[in-house]
Amino acid sequence: MPGDHLIRAGAIVFFIGAVATLVTVAPLFLGAKPFPTYMYCMSMLMGVGFLLAGAGVLRSVAAGRRQARAAAE
Repeated sequence: MPGDHLIRAGAIVFFIGAVATLVTVAPLFLGAKPFPTYMYCMSMLMGVGFLLAGAGVLRSVAAGRRQARAAAE
């Protein structure tokens, strides 16, 4: 399907963002020195990955509809 690559890329980006979030939050619980600001920015990759995966799902749905419409004709 056309959106499969977007879904995979979104999952990878989301996973990187989730790991960055865990790494960023860990010092708060451990009493260690907080990480620099760029780590907080990397945490935003969770949302970016979610949007990429969502776009891939919508693209797959649209392709499926086009295929079903073509088969019905």
